[in-house]
Amino acid sequence: MRVVVVGAGLLGVSTAYFLAKNGHRVTVLDRATDAAQETSYANGGILTPSMADPWNAPGVWRLLLKYLGKEDSPFLLRPKAMPSLVTWGLTFLWHSGVKRFRANTSHNVRLCSYSMSVLGELERELSLAYDQGPGGTIKIFRDKAAFDAVLNMAAFLGEFGVRYEIVDANGAIEKEPALKPVAQDIAAGIFYPDDGSGDARLFTLRLAEAAKKLGVAFEFGVTVEGAARQGREVRSVRTSVGDYAADAVVIAAGSYSGRVARAFGGGVPVRPVKGYSITTPLGGWKGGPKIPVIDDHFHAVVTPLGERLRVGGTAEFAGYDARLTPSRIDNLKRFVVALFPDYALFMKEGAIEPWCGFRPMSADGVPIMGRGRLENVFFNTGHGHLGWTMAAGAGRMVADLMSGRESAIDPQPYRPLRF
Repeated sequence: MRVVVVGAGLLGVSTAYFLAKNGHRVTVLDRATDAAQETSYANGGILTPSMADPWNAPGVWRLLLKYLGKEDSPFLLRPKAMPSLVTWGLTFLWHSGVKRFRANTSHNVRLCSYSMSVLGELERELSLAYDQGPGGTIKIFRDKAAFDAVLNMAAFLGEFGVRYEIVDANGAIEKEPALKPVAQDIAAGIFYPDDGSGDARLFTLRLAEAAKKLGVAFEFGVTVEGAARQGREVRSVRTSVGDYAADAVVIAAGSYSGRVARAFGGGVPVRPVKGYSITTPLGGWKGGPKIPVIDDHFHAVVTPLGERLRVGGTAEFAGYDARLTPSRIDNLKRFVVALFPDYALFMKEGAIEPWCGFRPMSADGVPIMGRGRLENVFFNTGHGHLGWTMAAGAGRMVADLMSGRESAIDPQPYRPLRF
């Protein structure tokens, strides 16, 4: 079967790889100059089944109102983005009910756990190197109230096999010695041994190379403009450089998946949620962290990636505005030296790489994967803050569905036609 995959990020490349493994002829199209140039380029670098809960938790509307228009908030809703969020936002809020939220969390954690298993298989089979860490993340808390709230979620995720370990300040330092200078600020911590870390961009590039060896063709600098249809099937994909014949199509274009789907005559409820990061070299600092540290107070993470630190955080509903907001970048710079004061002597302003990208957020907080309204158009999008965690498993699951193979996990909760 000839398959065209739209999008060369984590999800598109993962899907293409497994489709090729299943014997299909695959072409990947992307408007960028290489794989992993947008959302997958510089995300937080964490693989976190421990964060499988959707962002539309019960009471999220209070949080949105609290932070409305506040530039220094970790969760920002810009007024200019509100018109584009009306219908999507109503569904987002509806799913914040306790029963629906718990069900959606269970769907996410199943996919996260499956994906971590698939990722491990890929590492072993392909000897992939992507600055992966030794395993585990630690979340620290500055006050007991915040700790208690997260502990309830950790216990819920634990029902699905996500392991966690409660630690005090000394225990946190035992897990990550680089935290010793801020020990007095740590009220408690939770260590998640099943989490991981790694550079999503490097992983995507390495997997793309493996996919090429299986015959996958990558066409860059190509913009998808529409499709030629016959009844309820797409026969070819129209692009800025010509048409690509297809027996099936996968839309894995991140937060732009809705736009691509509309060009085909459909749509999916995915909206962009902007995130920021900085990548900064260790600069000779020998006391850096070995595992990611998530600071609940700052809603940010520091992830070691080889000889670099990735500092990520914030969630901003700002439409498709890709401009870097200087205050957001400055907040991340202040955060990393507040968490690791010793690093202040080694951080070089001119060596810092700032970045922002769009998390593709579905309206219910659960990924959108599987066959859409057209018979031969499939989706792999809407993974939100869990794209890196879910990518390997989601790629295999969609490829198996398209190949008529039984999926390792139930695909029904993720089907596009649920909306």
